Amino acid sequence: MILLAESAGVVTIDGTVIVELIAFLAMLAILSRYVYPELVRVAEERRRAIAEQMKEAEEARAAAEKHLKEAEDKLNDARKTAEGLIEAAAKSAEQLRQEMRQKAEEESKRTVEAARKEIEAERDQAVRSVRSEVASLVVAATEKVIGETLDDDKHRQLIDKAIREVASGNGSR
Repeated sequence: MILLAESAGVVTIDGTVIVELIAFLAMLAILSRYVYPELVRVAEERRRAIAEQMKEAEEARAAAEKHLKEAEDKLNDARKTAEGLIEAAAKSAEQLRQEMRQKAEEESKRTVEAARKEIEAERDQAVRSVRSEVASLVVAATEKVIGETLDDDKHRQLIDKAIREVASGNGSR
């Protein structure tokens, strides 16, 4: 082995280099046969696990987007329903307001009509009362002027004539 012991400057080549080279190649063979495949298998499993996690994360993101879209659709539907209910309530309130106004107007008209009829009835009653009083006064005055009592037909004729004159405003002849 002395033949191999030459000096190449900083590096000396001797018999230990061959042993080191054989040990290196043996170590490389053992690593490539037993360790490297195990490392590759573990790395491949890790890659698959990461790919599976990425796929699951993408599916979860897609599901979350789908749920978000559904929630937005439901929210929009709820808003539309609420707007519809508010519109219906407003229409109902306006209709009720119109009905109440109409009922109040009708009640007012009925009250005014009833008051008008009552006033007319009282006026008619007052006119009848005045006519009766006038008739009595006419009969009394006629009896005093003529000095005798009139029979019923003459009495009625004189009363009707006096009432017509009073009603027409020609009572002062």
